[in-house]
Amino acid sequence: MSVHVESSTVVEKRYAEAFGQPPSVVARAPGRVNLIGEHTDYNQGFVLPAAIDRYIWFAGRRRPDRLIRAHALDLGEYAEFSLDDGTDRQGERPLWVLYLAGVAHLLEGNNGPLTGIDLAFSGNVPRESGLSSSAALEMGSVALWQRLLGLHPDAVAMAKLGQRVENEFLGVPSGIMDQFISALGRRGHALLMDCRDLGYRYVPLPGGVDIVVANTGVKRALAKSEYAVRVSQCAEAVAEMRQAGLGARSLRDVTLEQFESVESRLSELPRRRARHVITENGRVHDAVAALDAGNVERFGELMNASHISLRDDYEVSSPELDALAGIAWKQAGVLGARMTGAGFGGCTVNLVRRGFTGALVSALQEHYKQPTGRPPEVYILEAADGAFAPPSG
Repeated sequence: MSVHVESSTVVEKRYAEAFGQPPSVVARAPGRVNLIGEHTDYNQGFVLPAAIDRYIWFAGRRRPDRLIRAHALDLGEYAEFSLDDGTDRQGERPLWVLYLAGVAHLLEGNNGPLTGIDLAFSGNVPRESGLSSSAALEMGSVALWQRLLGLHPDAVAMAKLGQRVENEFLGVPSGIMDQFISALGRRGHALLMDCRDLGYRYVPLPGGVDIVVANTGVKRALAKSEYAVRVSQCAEAVAEMRQAGLGARSLRDVTLEQFESVESRLSELPRRRARHVITENGRVHDAVAALDAGNVERFGELMNASHISLRDDYEVSSPELDALAGIAWKQAGVLGARMTGAGFGGCTVNLVRRGFTGALVSALQEHYKQPTGRPPEVYILEAADGAFAPPSG
């Protein structure tokens, strides 16, 4: 698609303007949309995301010293730091600097001492929207380093490295889904992933349907703190189930029948959180079976059920997310709609028959207003290749 070439060209041009010479390498990583399987990843469960044709592009050139000079072009921000500083000295800098420093620190631990680089990055993954701009930043940075070093990376290992950046340097107890799909996505496919053993397979997406994402315009201010709360509540549910006689290591190990046999013995919030995760894992498997059978109507029904479960049992939706999903549910040709991402703002994802996409976009823009009073941003997306996936042809 032309957007790839244009984005690469723009970043290269702006890099040359910033540093006075062209970059030696260019790399990119996509954002992602999770079609179904929300808040299951850190419970060692199953997810079904797709990489999207929205990217963060990196351009870079190695330096002879240990200095990192970086331009965040879309933000109009610049930072520099030494690889000898350590990530603990980046705390007063913009958050994106901590991502870059964390990636460099972990890569140096894996590959030995690095040289500095001059880099610039820019992209069109909407920020703070639940489409994983942070994972695209991590995986794009990793891809840039790998090309500068002339390495042929293990994509799964690089996804794990990105997750470590989130866990160790950002303090977010996130799962690995976002980095995994940004690294390994395949054009025209979703990816069924087992978040325990990292087994995966590609699932072809049906023709004749569009993936439409609508942005509430609400930043996910509660997502980080409430994310940690949900992690704790799920762990509490597992502990209470073990006391009830179930030998579960995580909610992924519990069937719906087992849950129903002990749910009366669980505290209220752990019980509701567990119900969502357990039923959501089942919905992921049912959704893949529906895609394999070409039954897009069933897939859409499961998306709707997922949103209701996230709203009622997991309590991570918001009035704005519910409003966007409710508008979509009333439109002809819409197969399913649900919130996507951590919640408390961000986006909904809709699966819609192609001939009805324009009408859905119009309805969303007419009937929903962002808190600013503006209509929502709506993105019509395609499943794309990841940062380290071989071209799918």
